[in-house]
Amino acid sequence: MKIAVLSTFYPYRGGIAQFNAALYRAIERKYEVKAFNFSLQYPKAMFPGKTQLVTADDKVDEIPTVRVLNAMNPATYMTTVKRIREFEPDVLVIGYWMPYMAPALGYVAKKMSKHCRVVSIVHNATPHEQGKLDRTLSNYFFNRNSHCIALSNAVNKEIKENYPRVKSKVLLHPVYDHFGNVVDRTEAAEKLNLNPDKKYLLFFGLIRDYKGLDQLLLSMKDLEEDIHLIVAGEVYGSFEQYDEIIKSHQLEDRVHLNLEYISDEMVKYYFSLTSVVVLPYKSGTQSGIIAIAKHFNKPVVATDVGGLSEFIQDETEGMIVPPNNVLELSKGIEKMLNSVHITTTDQPSTYNWDDFVEDMLEFMIEE
Repeated sequence: MKIAVLSTFYPYRGGIAQFNAALYRAIERKYEVKAFNFSLQYPKAMFPGKTQLVTADDKVDEIPTVRVLNAMNPATYMTTVKRIREFEPDVLVIGYWMPYMAPALGYVAKKMSKHCRVVSIVHNATPHEQGKLDRTLSNYFFNRNSHCIALSNAVNKEIKENYPRVKSKVLLHPVYDHFGNVVDRTEAAEKLNLNPDKKYLLFFGLIRDYKGLDQLLLSMKDLEEDIHLIVAGEVYGSFEQYDEIIKSHQLEDRVHLNLEYISDEMVKYYFSLTSVVVLPYKSGTQSGIIAIAKHFNKPVVATDVGGLSEFIQDETEGMIVPPNNVLELSKGIEKMLNSVHITTTDQPSTYNWDDFVEDMLEFMIEE
C-alpha cells in the first residue's frame, strides 16, 4: 500500500508538525509513504509568533517532504494534486487544524478523491478563537471530505452535528515518544537553573487567551509557598495581563517564565522536573500536551472543556476540574500534588502510533 500525507512538516515547527512526524514514522514502518508539505503556510504579517520555522538548535525529526503547497496561492493547489498523483497513492491522509487552511486542503481533498481514498485527521473542527469567515471556510473543507478522523469525542460530535454526510471516527491522540526519556530531577533543575527542593507545576506550550494561564496564576495565591509554577512557551498576543497578575499577587519569586518556543531537546527537562502538568483551558478540543505528559508519566490537572477529560483515564493520570473556577483549580492541584502517583512504563494501546495507523486504514476500507 502506498500512502501520501499532506500537512505541515519540518522545517515548520509546532504541535501539528510534531504529530505528523510521528504519524509518518509509524506509517513507514509498514507501508510506502511520501509526505507533501507547505512551501508557505502563513505570510509573516499574519503569523502571531516569532517564526514558523525550526531554529538551528532545535533538533527535530527532519521528515523528507515535497514542499509544494502555498496556502495563499491557488495555482499551487493544482500543482499539489499533480505531484501527489505522480506518487500514485492508495490513500491520501490530510492533516487539518484551522479554517485558514480549508481552501487549500479542501481543494486537494476533492480532486484526489477521484483517484484514491482520502481521509482527513481533524485536530480542531472549529478554531479556538473564531473569526467572521471561519464557518464558511470550515464548510468548504468538510463538504469536500468523505472520511474524517477526530482526535477526541468532542471534535467528532462537532463533525457529526454540522456535517452528517461525512463519515467520522474517533482515534485518541497517541502518546509522543520522541522527546527522550525522563532525566534525574536534580539534573533537570540544574539545566533549567531552578531549585530542586521546590514543587513545580508546568504550564507548557503556546500562550493564548483560551488556554487560561490567567486562571492558573490566580490559583497560585491559594497554594502553599513552596509550590512554584513554570510557564514555558511562546506568547501569541500580549503578556501584559499575566504580568499584572504576577505583580499584583507578589508571585515574582514563585513563577518562572521562559516565554520562548521550547525546542524538542529541552522538553524532557521541563517535564522531568515537574510534579503536575496543568491545562486550565477555557475552551479546547484535545491537547498534545497531555500526550507528552503521558510519555513522561506526569499527572495532569485539566479543565472540563472539549475532549480533555477523555485523555484522563483515572486518578493516576490526573483529574478534571470545572473551567473558569480558580478555587476548584487550586483544590485540584493540591489534591494531585498530595496523591500517590503510580509510576509505570506501560502505555494503553489506545495511544500507540502503530495502532492508530492500522485503525485509520481499517476505517478507510469499511463500507
